[in-house]
Amino acid sequence: MNSTSVIVPSYAYTLIKITFLKQLIMDEIAIQKLEDITEIKQFIESIGVFYPGLVIESYKIEDIEKALFHTYIKLIGRIIYISPETMRLFLRNYLMKYEIMNIKRIILGTILGMSVDEKSSMVNMLVEKYLDNTDFIKELIEITSLEEIQAFMKPTIYNKIIREGILYFRKTNEIFVLESFLDQFYYKNLRNEIKFLTKKEKIMISPFINYISEIYNMRLIYRGIKNNIEKNLLKQLLIDNYLFLNKTKLNDLMNLKDKDEFIDVITQHLSTIKELKSSLITSSLDQEHFIWSIEKLYLNYYFKLLEIKSDDIEFQAIYKILEVLIKKDKEIRLFILPKLINVIYKKYKLLK
Repeated sequence: MNSTSVIVPSYAYTLIKITFLKQLIMDEIAIQKLEDITEIKQFIESIGVFYPGLVIESYKIEDIEKALFHTYIKLIGRIIYISPETMRLFLRNYLMKYEIMNIKRIILGTILGMSVDEKSSMVNMLVEKYLDNTDFIKELIEITSLEEIQAFMKPTIYNKIIREGILYFRKTNEIFVLESFLDQFYYKNLRNEIKFLTKKEKIMISPFINYISEIYNMRLIYRGIKNNIEKNLLKQLLIDNYLFLNKTKLNDLMNLKDKDEFIDVITQHLSTIKELKSSLITSSLDQEHFIWSIEKLYLNYYFKLLEIKSDDIEFQAIYKILEVLIKKDKEIRLFILPKLINVIYKKYKLLK
């Protein structure tokens, strides 16, 4: 499928097509049924109807995760195909996070001295097809040293990030900064590309970018506190984009001494936000998986914010695109994979 082979003139066509794809989102009943499953094979079979064409190479968690996200990327490709040009632009920018995952894996594989075949097995080429970057990634996989990677990246949008990240790695033998610079670039690029969207697309997409940027900032600071990462370094890696926090609040969070204090301060702050109060009352934040539980809270807020009660076809179509895009990602990361890990863990305990 070539994502540019059909010109979609309006969202009326998109609305008709996206309604079918929305059926691929698992409802609460389907997700709840996963709780009772104790066998991996049965688990995979039970989600199969929501993941058409799902191919599992093995029942290892990393192979299942890879297959689930491959199916998800294929779904995004179908949405690109049925969307008008400005929405296609946003969707390709959204897909860049999977290209960045590819780049991270290739660089790490190069550092570890992996073969071309080993690095290729870790890369999702489908996303590169949708981004028209297949040759770029294939050439990157062939490179065998960090010096060559840095030279290869010079004419690309990743040049500065890769140069600074590799420099930091050489000084510290730590890849964290390179990965974080790439993540930061992704969120900055999403925000900067908003200007090319239509007015209605901006209304729907801007708060989404705000909330995922804020989740990134919180996760980064939380990780920084846990691993005692230098505060000045963390400041360089933050995104200047906010939903319920602000620059002052982020600076306050960075100065906290431990993760428990971080959890207390964030919980207290969010409890003062009127838009979140009802959700916080009905579901408390999980301290063990704190950032995940905040992400679920923000997701609920976002979809309540965007509930469309008008007959505007464009708003309805954009809403349904974002619903499929966001809920399918949430379904994999926040529901299916944690439940699957639990099944594997229980199975392992029984075998011991």
